[in-house]
Amino acid sequence: MGKRDSLVVGLDIGTTKICTVVGEVGDGQVNIIGLGTFPSKGLRKGVVINIESTVQSIKKAVEEAELMADCHITSVYAGIAGGHIKGINSHGVIAVKNKEIAPNDVKRVIDAASAVAIPMDREVIHIIPQEFIVDDQDGIKDPVGMSGVRLEGRVHIVTGAITSAQNIIKCANRAGLDVDDIVLEQLGSSEAVLTPEEKELGAAIIDIGGGTTDLVIFSNGAIKYTAVFALAGNHITNDISVGLRTPVDEAEKIKIRYGCALTSLVRKDETIKVPSVGGREPRVLSRQNLAEIIEPRVDEILTLVRDEWVKKGYENLLASGVILTGGSAILEGIPELAEQIFNLPVRRGTPIGIGGLVDLVNSPIYATGVGLVLYGSRNKAQSRFKVGEGNIFSKVTRRMKEWIRDFFNGIMMIS
Repeated sequence: MGKRDSLVVGLDIGTTKICTVVGEVGDGQVNIIGLGTFPSKGLRKGVVINIESTVQSIKKAVEEAELMADCHITSVYAGIAGGHIKGINSHGVIAVKNKEIAPNDVKRVIDAASAVAIPMDREVIHIIPQEFIVDDQDGIKDPVGMSGVRLEGRVHIVTGAITSAQNIIKCANRAGLDVDDIVLEQLGSSEAVLTPEEKELGAAIIDIGGGTTDLVIFSNGAIKYTAVFALAGNHITNDISVGLRTPVDEAEKIKIRYGCALTSLVRKDETIKVPSVGGREPRVLSRQNLAEIIEPRVDEILTLVRDEWVKKGYENLLASGVILTGGSAILEGIPELAEQIFNLPVRRGTPIGIGGLVDLVNSPIYATGVGLVLYGSRNKAQSRFKVGEGNIFSKVTRRMKEWIRDFFNGIMMIS
């Protein structure tokens, strides 16, 4: 197995599974050449609670991807999620010195917009530009070269708990991997499933995973809002386990094989075999009973998300509708139920804009992993968190300074 410089690897550290996706960059195209997955036992609601279990799961997923791609993986772009993630919008204003906006002016206005008070136990994960305003002219993507005396910038700042970021880095390092960057998982998903037109018109991505449901809202080509909800697929599984009196592992299999989020789509004569607990004989139940357990919980999750964007005033920005992704998005009937709740067009989000093993990753389950590869291919940098480096906190702090210094490159790419 050889090491190839053109490789970009995404590591989706989820509550129910670890997913490693290997992409090869060439001729402006990202080709997927390897995929590895392994059950995740060391996380709860997107946050690492058992280092050793998580390290072992990462190693297994990476080994599987290495075998398929015939390569040696040394560094990854790691996803981060969890209820600790918070997003805020910020605004900065500067005076333009020479009446023509230079790259340094853009850097200064981003610095000004980023100067917000953040608690000591949190760190900045992303600073994402939304728009620039030159002398009251808004909606500008790249103001460099324009004439003006006043430059304003709006940015979206994503922060997370320092300890959660440290634990993800620590797990990857102990698995023998450098971490090129930590990427918000719903930002990764958006790279894989959204078209430029949807970003411009306005769309919401709802990533329903095992431990968390992640929301990101795009409008005018930029992120307007991010949120994380600690209610997701595992809650559906637990409801099935209790409602059908079957072990949790069996409930998960039943959900995947027979689950439906809309009772009206299930025929009354359909039946399922349900394993019992304590060595009792399996029982035969109506599939409608299963749907009647699943539908209220999915309804609750989607209603929670809808209420959030209504409360924040974003309901009128979603002209393109809603894209559902994540493992729970494969449930039968979930787009139909979502359309009833949101009163908007809804589709499942599968990875687009890639080559190679497209059929292998053509599922909402792999949207985040593929998105991390696409993000990495567009934001290639030196490994910021290396194996064996002692003080992770100092590396995180240094990374934030580098982020601000180098950010103008990202502005140019977006524009």
